[in-house]
Amino acid sequence: MRLCFEVMDPVNIICMKWGDKYDASYVNKLYNMVSRNLSKEFRFICLTDDNSGFLPAVESFDIPKLNLPEGIPERGWTKLVTFSKHISDIKGQCLFFDLDLIIVNSIDELFDLPGDFLIIKDFIRRDVTGNSSVYRFEMGKFPDVLENFQKNFEKIRSKFRNEQEYLSDYMQKNHSLSYWPLAWCQSFKKHCIQKGLKQFFLAPSLPPEAKVIIFHGKPNPPEALIGKSGKWYRKVLPTLWIAEHWK
Repeated sequence: MRLCFEVMDPVNIICMKWGDKYDASYVNKLYNMVSRNLSKEFRFICLTDDNSGFLPAVESFDIPKLNLPEGIPERGWTKLVTFSKHISDIKGQCLFFDLDLIIVNSIDELFDLPGDFLIIKDFIRRDVTGNSSVYRFEMGKFPDVLENFQKNFEKIRSKFRNEQEYLSDYMQKNHSLSYWPLAWCQSFKKHCIQKGLKQFFLAPSLPPEAKVIIFHGKPNPPEALIGKSGKWYRKVLPTLWIAEHWK
C-alpha cells in the first residue's frame, strides 16, 4: 500500500531593516520571538541594506529598488517593495512584521485566518486605514500595488501621508481588505499603558488575548522596559514583562 503525504511549503516571515534606526539585535530578537511562537515550518527573511550581525538562521536579501526622489521624508514607502512580483525565491504566504514590536503569544492563527490581505485596523483613524506593523499577503499576488505607486508617486504622495494609508485605500478599492481581530494586535500606548492617574502607580499591563504588541511612536520597547515614555505628558513605569518576550 502506497502512502501519500502532502508536503507543505514553509510560510514566510518578512521584515525590513534599512538605514541606522535599528541594529541587527532587533532582527535577531524578532527571529527568536517568531521561533518561540510559531509552530509551522517557516523561513525568516530580512530585506536589508546591511546584514552584518544577523543570526545564521536569518535569510537576507537586498531591498528591491524603489526609485524615490532624493531627500523626501521617510514615510514607510520602502515597505511597498514587498509587493514586488518576485523577490528572490520567496513564494507563498508572507507575514510582514515591523522590527519594533513584541510577539507575546502563538502567531499560528495569523496564517490560518481566511483572507487575501490582512492588516491591523488603525488604532485611531475611523476610515479604512490599517497599521502596517503586521500584514499578510501572498508573494507576487498584488504587484499592481507597487506598479501603481511607481507610476503615480507624486499624486499618491499628495493624497496620502504614508505607505499604510495608500496601501489600505488601494487594497480596499482594488482587491480585498480585511483586519486582524482587534484583540490579537494591541497597541502598547492605547491598550497597555494605564489610563489617567493609574499610570503613575501601575505598570502597563499585557492584554490577555494579545498575540502581538505594537509600538508606534514613543516609547519603543527598550524605553518602555526601563520606564522611559519618550513624551513629557505620558508616564510609563518600568514594564518588566517586555523582557520576558523581547529577547
